[in-house]
Amino acid sequence: MLKSIQFKIVISFLIVGLIFIMSLGIVNIYNLQIIKSDITAELEINHINNVIDNQISNIKIISLCIILGFILFMILIGLFVSKVIISPISNLIMSAEQATKGVKYLSNGKSKNEINNLVSAFDSINNELKENLNETTRQKKQMETILLHMTDGIIAFNIEGKIIHINPAAKTFLNLTNETKFEEIFDKYNVDINLEKIIYLENWTSSEQKINLEDRSINLFFAPFKNENERPAGLIVVIQDITEHVKLDSMRKRFVADVSHELKTPITSIMGYAETLSENDVDEETSKKFLERICSEAKRMSILVSDLLTLSRYDTSKAKVRKTEFDLGELVKYAFEGLDLEMKKKSQNGECFVTSNVPLVYADKDGIQRVIINILSNAIKYTPEGGTIKAYVGFVYNDAYIKIIDTGIGIPKEDLDKIFERFYRVDKARTREMGGTGLGLSIAKEILDQNDGMIDIKSEAGKGTEVVIRIPTKQGKNKE
Repeated sequence: MLKSIQFKIVISFLIVGLIFIMSLGIVNIYNLQIIKSDITAELEINHINNVIDNQISNIKIISLCIILGFILFMILIGLFVSKVIISPISNLIMSAEQATKGVKYLSNGKSKNEINNLVSAFDSINNELKENLNETTRQKKQMETILLHMTDGIIAFNIEGKIIHINPAAKTFLNLTNETKFEEIFDKYNVDINLEKIIYLENWTSSEQKINLEDRSINLFFAPFKNENERPAGLIVVIQDITEHVKLDSMRKRFVADVSHELKTPITSIMGYAETLSENDVDEETSKKFLERICSEAKRMSILVSDLLTLSRYDTSKAKVRKTEFDLGELVKYAFEGLDLEMKKKSQNGECFVTSNVPLVYADKDGIQRVIINILSNAIKYTPEGGTIKAYVGFVYNDAYIKIIDTGIGIPKEDLDKIFERFYRVDKARTREMGGTGLGLSIAKEILDQNDGMIDIKSEAGKGTEVVIRIPTKQGKNKE
């Protein structure tokens, strides 16, 4: 079919070309014949007639050559069209026909199962590719979400030192704006680190450094990473805020030093008095005085060790908290009665007021009693002779509260934030002289934390102190 179309196209072009060329030749010959007739009629010159005859013959020869050339040209055009356009289309049609025949043959023959298996295999591969693509996308989004919400900062640099990834935490830690190069970032904070050494000399170079940014301590960890060919590809920097760790470590060191000092002082006194009694002849009165001093220091050391053990049990969650219902007002009155003798020694005026609508509290009774006695004892210690100590027990929202107000020496404003630290004393010499260990408020806070309570202290130097303790009631617990 395509060959007949090709032949018709070539013949059509050939006929149109021949008609055009022959028309040109006939017109030229006709014109020359008219010229010849006119000239013969008017001049009757034989020489001119011969010339014109020759021109007519030449035109016929040229027209014939043009026709032959045009025929040859059209043949070449036909071959070109056949090769470039017709043949590919013909091959495509033949292939489609053969494929159609083959499919019909296979669908009707024994190979139908093979086609179904092949289709199933392609479907399986397609589904597997989709699953792998979805899994890769999911892992990428998951990793981006993790990096976005991490509290640690992450910065990835390529081998040229340019940032290829950074999360918001890193920008916040290092206060980054337009810095995009490794040197620009860490030179600003005087970090002695070299990108090339970390990447290429990992085993010989320090990969961790600590820097201080204003009131924060920052730890920088540098880790090189490699590409799929196990060649160095860049560097990852992990930025951690270790301010709390540094503070806790400082507190631990101070705690060890304070414990050592607190134990060393009574032990030194006991050893000194004991050596004096054993090596020298002393009278009975001096011996009694020294023994009383030894007992006092031993008692002080026993209280200190007991307080340390109490704190240790709360720190390790080994302290047994037995919560029961009890009357907070009765407990505060009982504590007041137990310390009445101490207040009378200093001629202090103590009063306790309990409102009638305070419900039963739900907490560890022994622990709360210890807290109350500790706060009242501090009020008695640091209130001068003739001072006043008042306690109020009431109920607000779902909590019962105890408010203890004294007219004592008070606490300076700059020390209020530190009074719950272990071994912290506002006046160390005076506290030690009065027998304090510096652990009472720390223990009180631990006990209240275990009982879902809270303690708040307001004070001003020279104007007394107000302590408010809040404890959940049984009524509040039922509502929750």
